[in-house]
Amino acid sequence: MDMISKLPEDLLLRILSELPTAKDVVATMVLSKRWQPLWKSVPKLVFDDDDDRYQNIDTIRFSRFVDYFLILHEAPIETLHFELTQTFDVLDIVLWITIAVQRRVRYLKINIDCASSTTPVILPRSLYTCCGMLVTLNLTSVTLTDASTLPSFSTLKTLRLLSVKYPGDEFVRRLLSSCHVLEDLEVEQCNDDNVTIFTVKVLSLRTASLYKSSDRCTEDEDGFVIYAPSLELLELYDYSGSFCIVEKDMPNIVDADVFVNHYPSTEILSSITSVKRLDLCLSYSKVLIIPSSERDAYSDGSVFHRLVHLKICTCATEWLNLLMCVLRDSPKLRAIKLRQCHDIRDEQPRPCWNEPKSVPECLISSLETLKWVKYEGTEEQKEVAAFIIRNGRCLKKVAISSETTASDKKLEMLKELSLFSRRSPNCHLAFD
Repeated sequence: MDMISKLPEDLLLRILSELPTAKDVVATMVLSKRWQPLWKSVPKLVFDDDDDRYQNIDTIRFSRFVDYFLILHEAPIETLHFELTQTFDVLDIVLWITIAVQRRVRYLKINIDCASSTTPVILPRSLYTCCGMLVTLNLTSVTLTDASTLPSFSTLKTLRLLSVKYPGDEFVRRLLSSCHVLEDLEVEQCNDDNVTIFTVKVLSLRTASLYKSSDRCTEDEDGFVIYAPSLELLELYDYSGSFCIVEKDMPNIVDADVFVNHYPSTEILSSITSVKRLDLCLSYSKVLIIPSSERDAYSDGSVFHRLVHLKICTCATEWLNLLMCVLRDSPKLRAIKLRQCHDIRDEQPRPCWNEPKSVPECLISSLETLKWVKYEGTEEQKEVAAFIIRNGRCLKKVAISSETTASDKKLEMLKELSLFSRRSPNCHLAFD
């Protein structure tokens, strides 16, 4: 007996929504009479022209399949997802988005992977009308059309713009300013995206992931401007050498990842002093000689009064200065992780260890864990490890790992670490 066909229609539609593509959905018509009309009511549709079953179907035939499916579909569509590897006619895109508006789509994803084509996929202005009902919009490798006025995107909470090309800086500013309830933003800027200064001014924003690709041909004026006082999570990955300006402090910030290859980043770090978990990598694109008077990594007097977990990359020349600054100003710090995220250039000067005049408060009262990945046993590394172990009164575990394959070298490093005096009687040393 066909037990599944006896299930309630709502449950059957949920089952159909979990199928990989719309072609799978429509194929269920042959199961029985009960299944024949169900495909017209499925709330989640995925159209993927890279599916193996479409390998022998040209762009026109695939477009007509999408057209007929959407036109004959009778119920509201909750989620509409396009995974496209070919360049489609703009009229096809216009029709699909028009139907999306009519079907009151709330989750729209358009992912274009046209590596073999240089023809841009231009989205029509009708997309902005659709945004009036959307909760989530995810766009990849498309070109947005300019519009003199933009509607208020009153329901849009999640926006992802990956390798998107825009009409210009002002359009980006107006687009994001129109998203009055936006909470989650992810941006990945590509080369030649027509945007120099990417302005994120959204009062409701809670999470922001901002990326600039390393292949961007940028000038000094290229960068991010952030005004998001409600932000709770910030991920900033910028390897293009541009700037980042934070126009207002973010007192609600909890997590922050700051990976940049420019100096200084004082405005960024001074704006996120409320952070609890902080991951830092200041991998400069050029070898910089920074005067000692300018070496503070953030504004004088800033205190990370809630910081508990700290990760710092050891690939930059100034990582030691950065580490000691944060230790000095993080009285509640409990865990440190040091690791090398990037290769160190041969011509890059190594940091110089200068023991601080006073022991940071966190070493006396709160620090419990030190983890060091890719430890090499250089003089400055040994000095840092010895200083923390010697002064860490609350240390419970020191875990150090090295990538060296020479057993003699590993044994030598282990002996050196074992000889360091330990302030905490409960400190356990683990070496791998």
